[in-house]
Amino acid sequence: MNRAATVHEMLTEIFREVFDDESITLEPNTTAEDIEGWDSQAMITLIVAVEARFGISFRTAEIEQLDSVGSFVDLIASKWKVEA
Repeated sequence: MNRAATVHEMLTEIFREVFDDESITLEPNTTAEDIEGWDSQAMITLIVAVEARFGISFRTAEIEQLDSVGSFVDLIASKWKVEA
């Protein structure tokens, strides 16, 4: 599995936990409008969960640039250092 696919799979798990909905399926073009309850408060919860799970941190400017799950995956993949 490539890095982006691994990130996508792990991000899907995080979304399901945060929104308490096992039926969530993320696509690269999924946006906040596509998921009920994905508001600014949920985004903070997602960011904190992602930072903890991947051991990374985001700058505010990076978060503000996110416009879809695909851009979220790309940002995570660019920062995440997989231990071999």
